Amino acid sequence: MGDTEGAQVAAVDCPDGIRRALGAHSTMTLAYVDEDGPQACAVLYAVGGGGRGPVLYFVTALTTRHGRAFGESGARVAFTAQRDGQEWSGLTGLQGRGRCRPLAGAERAAGWRVYTERFPFVGESERLRAALERTALWELRPDWLRLIDNGRGFGHKEEWRAPAGP
Repeated sequence: MGDTEGAQVAAVDCPDGIRRALGAHSTMTLAYVDEDGPQACAVLYAVGGGGRGPVLYFVTALTTRHGRAFGESGARVAFTAQRDGQEWSGLTGLQGRGRCRPLAGAERAAGWRVYTERFPFVGESERLRAALERTALWELRPDWLRLIDNGRGFGHKEEWRAPAGP
């Protein structure tokens, strides 16, 4: 089955339903491939970005297996986000693909504000805040997103693709 079969595809701005679903979750599973083969990891994420598409922020060290893989030139990731314990008739979740990059300077500061607003417990613990500030803050810019919402009908899908260009 193709990526867009049976789905509505939006061409410009990311639909509100997809943005709301991204904001409703806080954990995503990232999948990637490196020299040792396919692997997946779960990370907490915060949603930022305006305009055409969302931006996801997450924290992980550059020295982890996935941090090294994300940092490879041209590396792409796939991800999912959904709530545990759902019944199939109301299953709602997201699938996506995109590219990651570690942030520095003003971009990191802006992303860090988004992340700590989403997860205030980070700032409430001096030890946790200090540990996370020493590691990399990553940006994931999805170029394709699919919302699956069985509550709107079994197999209901809504998709978005990032416009080509800057």
